[in-house]
Amino acid sequence: MWVFYVTGILLLLSFFADKKKTKKALLIAYKRFIFISPSFLIMLIFVSIILFLFPQEKIIMYLNFGNHTVNVIMAALVGSITIMPGFVAFPLAGILKNSGISFMIIASFTITLMMVGTITFPVEASYFGKKVTLIRNIISFIIAIIVALLIGLYFGEIII
Repeated sequence: MWVFYVTGILLLLSFFADKKKTKKALLIAYKRFIFISPSFLIMLIFVSIILFLFPQEKIIMYLNFGNHTVNVIMAALVGSITIMPGFVAFPLAGILKNSGISFMIIASFTITLMMVGTITFPVEASYFGKKVTLIRNIISFIIAIIVALLIGLYFGEIII
């Protein structure tokens, strides 16, 4: 909550320092907000649907079957489709760990959960273009798998 107060104070200081620039900046921010609002609203609807379809119990069920390789890939795919902020993802990772899910699978899930944006693709593509967004998502997915495997090696969950 304090962030809003600090932002308001800084906005007032900016306004007193240079009214013209502050009004121009607010107009730019307003136009960008109006531009992104429809895409953001659609994304919020999709996120709500995904969170409804994938409650914690189902996520645990999907991540805890088969061998580690299948589970890591499944976790990465589920994480890529689902989207959650860090303050939700990390407690969920704790719940997953308490449910017996390995660190490697949790890493794969949480990394893709926050780095790969399947649902946010349209919003991101409107800013960066489809090609850049697709490349970023593919690279993020690959990095998530590599990091998950390294974590598996570190914790002795996979042996070479």
